[in-house]
Amino acid sequence: MIPIQELLARIRWDKAFGDASFVLGYYDRVEERIIRVNLRDVQVDPESHALLDIIDEEGGLHTVPLHRVKEVYRNGELIWHRSH
Repeated sequence: MIPIQELLARIRWDKAFGDASFVLGYYDRVEERIIRVNLRDVQVDPESHALLDIIDEEGGLHTVPLHRVKEVYRNGELIWHRSH
């Protein structure tokens, strides 16, 4: 399995691969479940490349460490998964 940072870089820079619909699933410790968000609603935190800024449905900002990213879907198909 490639590191999540490498996968996110490939999505960003590989035009043929990145021209798709991506969904990222991260573990929410408060809700104790995987939350799935469209990758277009996710940005790398400018203060730290180990954090993601995610906008929820209500417009709230959540900062999520990369180690809590558990899955990535491309066009509805699971392409990356971390079990721990």
